[in-house]
Amino acid sequence: MSYWIQDAIKHRGALERFFKRKLGIPIKKKIPEKLLKKIVAAKAGQTIVLKYGRKRARVKVTRLLERRAILALTLRKLRKKRKKRKRKR
Repeated sequence: MSYWIQDAIKHRGALERFFKRKLGIPIKKKIPEKLLKKIVAAKAGQTIVLKYGRKRARVKVTRLLERRAILALTLRKLRKKRKKRKRKR
């Protein structure tokens, strides 16, 4: 039996590298949750302006970009839940 998450993540760090390359975020910085939510809120085909510090990036939202942002938010939620469980022990 395999879980859906095992199939979704084939290459560790690929999702993070993709977003950092696409959005122009420095490698050592975290991807802000606000940017991911903005991508999810936009409809496919729209061009949005993402601000990160002094940098601005114009990004065309595709369905694939939207799905990756949703996955990134989901993984972030799972990680938070896992940390809470470890603290309770």
